[in-house]
Amino acid sequence: MTTYELVWDMDGTLLNTTEVVPAAFVRAVRTLRGPAAGAADVVAAYWRGTPEVILEHLVGRPLTADEHEAYYRELDGIEVTPYPGVAEVFAELAARGRPRAVFTGASTRAARLLLTAAGLVADVLVGGDRVGAPKPAPDGVLLAAHEIGAAAGDVAYVGDSPLDLRAATAAGSRGVAAAWGHMYDATEPADLTLTDPRHALALLTDLPRPV
Repeated sequence: MTTYELVWDMDGTLLNTTEVVPAAFVRAVRTLRGPAAGAADVVAAYWRGTPEVILEHLVGRPLTADEHEAYYRELDGIEVTPYPGVAEVFAELAARGRPRAVFTGASTRAARLLLTAAGLVADVLVGGDRVGAPKPAPDGVLLAAHEIGAAAGDVAYVGDSPLDLRAATAAGSRGVAAAWGHMYDATEPADLTLTDPRHALALLTDLPRPV
């Protein structure tokens, strides 16, 4: 039976950031005296890439490194929780000696702040600042696969958004839809759909290869 390694998206897959991350952006935009922006504007800009890129888009002008800090100040000390079952899955992966690998469009710095706040540890963390192109490009999935020592075809990328699934397909990996996530779209093709993070443990051995 073929063994697959798991790589996880973060927002909407591991962490319930549905409200806290957009709110942090909205407060940062207000601090930087940008135009009025709401949570929907933030979510609509997620595809653009890292927090720095999103923040500049929302503010409507290039920002200095010091101005980018407005967002990170809002994240510092933020309260965020993992979805039910995620902590158990990460504990089981560690117990089995399997990597806890994350690829997120957020910057590595933002991801570390959020994962730490949620009490999760990633052995491999690929942020959007470490890749040449954001999802749905395959760059991040490929880099995560490389860093855990797996071929792309031996990776199952678990994510809630259509961009996650398209990135997995572009990389030649298995795309696993996280149906509990806030950006899940049932019309987006996926190799497999899960309704609970704990079900992902079965994918370590049971996910079939494509014919």
